Amino acid sequence: MTLSAEKLDQLLAQVKLVAKDTGSFIRTESENFSLSQVEHKGFNDLVSYVDKEAERLIVDRLQAILPEAGFITEEGTKTTRSETLNWIIDPLDGTTNFIHGLPVFSVSIALADGEQIVLGVVYEVNRDECFSARKGGGAYCNDKKIQVSPAPDLAGSLLATGFPYYDFEQIDKYLDALKRLMQKTHGLRRMGSAAVDLAYVACGRFEGYFEYNLNSYDVAAGVLLVLEAGGSVTDFSGGNDFIFGREVVSSNGKIHKDFLAEVQRIWS
Repeated sequence: MTLSAEKLDQLLAQVKLVAKDTGSFIRTESENFSLSQVEHKGFNDLVSYVDKEAERLIVDRLQAILPEAGFITEEGTKTTRSETLNWIIDPLDGTTNFIHGLPVFSVSIALADGEQIVLGVVYEVNRDECFSARKGGGAYCNDKKIQVSPAPDLAGSLLATGFPYYDFEQIDKYLDALKRLMQKTHGLRRMGSAAVDLAYVACGRFEGYFEYNLNSYDVAAGVLLVLEAGGSVTDFSGGNDFIFGREVVSSNGKIHKDFLAEVQRIWS
């Protein structure tokens, strides 16, 4: 690992402030936001000036904090990557919720050191909850330590997922998975922000979360939260390609084998 634990702790404190300040900007803009200000990057792939300005705010602050790091950003504000350290940023995860006035959206910032995520912050704007973790240091919400749920099996679990909104190639498999899991759990929820879903697994509100067709900036911070809170994260095959592999299964660990088996039964 390039950065020491002490340096990561210093960075984490600064990144939490960046995320909260960005969240404050987003919260203010949401009060007067109009659908006329929405742009389309693709079918059902929405963006607004709020996403773009939030990303610029984050990039400018992070560049000053760690000048040697590169960037992987959703809106392309900064695209220069480093061979070692890279910030992975989603300035507004849950844009569709934001646009429609649904109060579930977040700021997600992660730092990758080579192939490892070593720092992650997810700030849920509406509840003013700042989830944070650094590798080897545990996971926290508003500076209180969090842990995954102790639920021992699928039957006692509440799961989260995301629905496809532009790539419908596997929609039949997806609906089959929902049908099976609805009958084996307390139910499923679709919050509309992958970063929030993962943060909620980390703090025990959900026992598990799965989704496909994701991007690195959707999940990078959240998966570190889950791992540092004592949970498990894999791709659909049970491997470790969950940052750039576009699919993730996360859980409290206790249900992971059975949860993953249900996902694999459909996607195998």
